[in-house]
Amino acid sequence: MQDKFHEECGVVAIYGHPEASKLAYLSLYAMQHRGQESAGICTSDGNRVHTHKAMGHVADIFPPVLANLPGELAIGHTRYSTTGDTVLLNAQPFSVACNKGKVAVAHNGNITNAAELRADLERRGAIFQASSDTEVILHLVAHSSERTFAGALRDALLQLEGAFSLVFLAQDRIIVARDPHGFRPLAVGEMEVSGGRKCYVFASETCAFDLINAVYLHDVEPGEMVIVGPEGITHERYAPVQALAQCAFEHVYFSRPDSIVFGRPVAESREQLGRLLARECPADADVVVPVPDSGVVAAIGYASESGLPYRQALIRNHYVGRTFIEPSQAIRDFGVKLKLNPVRHLLVGRRVVLVDDSLVRGTTSRKIVRMVRQAGAREVHLRISCPPTVSPCFYGVDTPTRGELIASNHNIEEIRRFVEADTLGYLSLSSLRKAVGDDERHEYCYACYTGDYPTDLVQIDQLAAAGQKHC
Repeated sequence: MQDKFHEECGVVAIYGHPEASKLAYLSLYAMQHRGQESAGICTSDGNRVHTHKAMGHVADIFPPVLANLPGELAIGHTRYSTTGDTVLLNAQPFSVACNKGKVAVAHNGNITNAAELRADLERRGAIFQASSDTEVILHLVAHSSERTFAGALRDALLQLEGAFSLVFLAQDRIIVARDPHGFRPLAVGEMEVSGGRKCYVFASETCAFDLINAVYLHDVEPGEMVIVGPEGITHERYAPVQALAQCAFEHVYFSRPDSIVFGRPVAESREQLGRLLARECPADADVVVPVPDSGVVAAIGYASESGLPYRQALIRNHYVGRTFIEPSQAIRDFGVKLKLNPVRHLLVGRRVVLVDDSLVRGTTSRKIVRMVRQAGAREVHLRISCPPTVSPCFYGVDTPTRGELIASNHNIEEIRRFVEADTLGYLSLSSLRKAVGDDERHEYCYACYTGDYPTDLVQIDQLAAAGQKHC
């Protein structure tokens, strides 16, 4: 519940189910937390590709139109904007008719060399309708000299840099792929349909599988392309093995706690974040209070490790969306009071440990600290279950610029004074690594906490790009 990163996108793909559009709709419903700006579904009935997308929330967009999306293949997307304007033209999936047939794509991540690729494509005659980096991928496929869709896609993927988990729809097949560093998640599941046939499903988070009764199998491997068609399912590595850089913030904040992401239960990571935070940043206090919903599991871990009672003393209005995802700062500011309300009798006279998942600009944290004090708390000790955020993200997270990141320009004492807490404590980077099971393997990206970016393009361009909302 921070004035933090805009939420990233969610993608889904379904192959081999007579109600593919309904499964895609339910999967997007489960992943609505990954973006509230727009949503879309494309289906194929073997002859035609059908598309519906609109601005707004999943539950408002699809129920009236699912009957108009026939076929056993579907891909879907729920979006917030990292690149591109907040307009319907940028809603996904994107589709195009080309010499490879009718092709549609949905994308989670950010192509860091998109501007360079787009300029080159425009010189070759490509006409772009949207400002999203995802449209570049379709043009690369269309311009490829490879004859097959899979070959053209392989050719396109090798030109991309940055973060991408992609789901593609053709008339008779689904193809999905992850970037070689594995920045963004993409899980594989299956379910049985009548006649003993298998339906394959792919989604950004496994909570989508739970809703449609699919079984989680494993993740799409970084640098892997998975093709599901009439001939069955095939896996191929399209790029050489590279160092993994899975987004740590998926476990800190992005994903639902009931999901398995990068093969690890998110709830397990978050509870461990809270336990380690209690060891590193204890507080002489009476009660542990989470900032809902994102701080809940870490607060449970903190309370369990510290021996302090856990109290749900801030109540979230669940009929209000995740307001920080909304494109307007005015909505975000108004949303703090609209979204949270204190339970005063749990706070009056108490020394409170307030646990949240991150602190980025600091303005929302200050409002929440003030709210808890005004409700009668005697002391407020703010605890953050990740390290200070000092650098923008270039891999699919719309972070503020470096100048807007409070920890990039102020020390912890200065931040404490700004948010008006009695004490402030962050989790260390080493404990974050331990909490996500990465203390030995080094398979996660921590660039937002360290400024050490795992791709060369960002390393070169980060200073110039940090002043732009390029994510």
